[in-house]
Amino acid sequence: MKKAISLSTIFRLIAAGVIMTSLILCGGIFFLTKDLTAVTICLITAGTISVWLFILVGVLQNQLARFTGDICRTIDCMMQGESVPRTLLDEDTMSDRISHQLNRLYQMMRSNNRIIAEQRADLQGMISDISHQVKTPVTNLKMAAATLLEQRLPRFRQREYLQSMNIQLDKLDFLMSAMVKSSRLETGVITLKKQQTSVYETLAVALGGVFLKAEERHMQVTVDCPADLLVPHDPKWTAEALYNLLENAVKYTPAGGTITVKAVRWEACIKIDISDTGRGIPESSHAAIFKRFYREPEVHDIEGIGIGLYLTREIITKQNGRIKVTSAIGAGTTFTVFLPND
Repeated sequence: MKKAISLSTIFRLIAAGVIMTSLILCGGIFFLTKDLTAVTICLITAGTISVWLFILVGVLQNQLARFTGDICRTIDCMMQGESVPRTLLDEDTMSDRISHQLNRLYQMMRSNNRIIAEQRADLQGMISDISHQVKTPVTNLKMAAATLLEQRLPRFRQREYLQSMNIQLDKLDFLMSAMVKSSRLETGVITLKKQQTSVYETLAVALGGVFLKAEERHMQVTVDCPADLLVPHDPKWTAEALYNLLENAVKYTPAGGTITVKAVRWEACIKIDISDTGRGIPESSHAAIFKRFYREPEVHDIEGIGIGLYLTREIITKQNGRIKVTSAIGAGTTFTVFLPND
């Protein structure tokens, strides 16, 4: 393998070549003219050119050494994770352009590393949350199965245990379904397709899933939505988001309560209010309720896993909409969904 030649050696060889060429040229002139004056002038000229050449080579060598050193220091800054890499040159030169590109590369690397760290933290949090949510139904299933296997029970008791196991399996199925939906939305596997659709029809689909539960609890549900109210949205996923809000209203409102749904057109968006006469949500928890698996301590005795509002916000946000909550303890709750007109 050939040994690489250093830049300083190349510069010295170039300088030596220029001197040798000058001496040969002067020797050729003397051989042809036998004129010492011409040879002297040639030597002076060659000497002057050589001096300037040495100066030029020295300047280039120093600039190249400085540039190389600055690049190495910049790369060291990148490797050490310093917040701002060392700037090379301020002039609009090739060196400065390379420095600018290195800085851009460095910022991109920092941004990617930050995103990866955030995604890793989210993944760890999700795994922890799933583990916590799965633990209770799995434990209940194991206990019920062990009881059925180890004890002789009357038929009606066996049926009770089997019904209990079926409830726990439904919880696991709902949890997995909700997690699959949210993960697909987050990763972009599912893309929402907005189309000019009737809000009334979307609300009808969402309400269809809660009417029976509301009737069982003797709740009054009123809807105020013009049939010709159109707005661009994904009807399937928007109905899912609205269903989550309506299901929460039914779940957390006492029997005999009232749920009101109202949709109106504003200048820039459609506003949908879903109000209930339930216990209300403390103001300190208004931001937390949209987090994955978050549930108020006071409602842990009510069935649920705390993912509905998180999924709802994801669906609305991905349609460039927004959702807000207005509530206070003892004053009921109103969730407001805004869907843009364009």
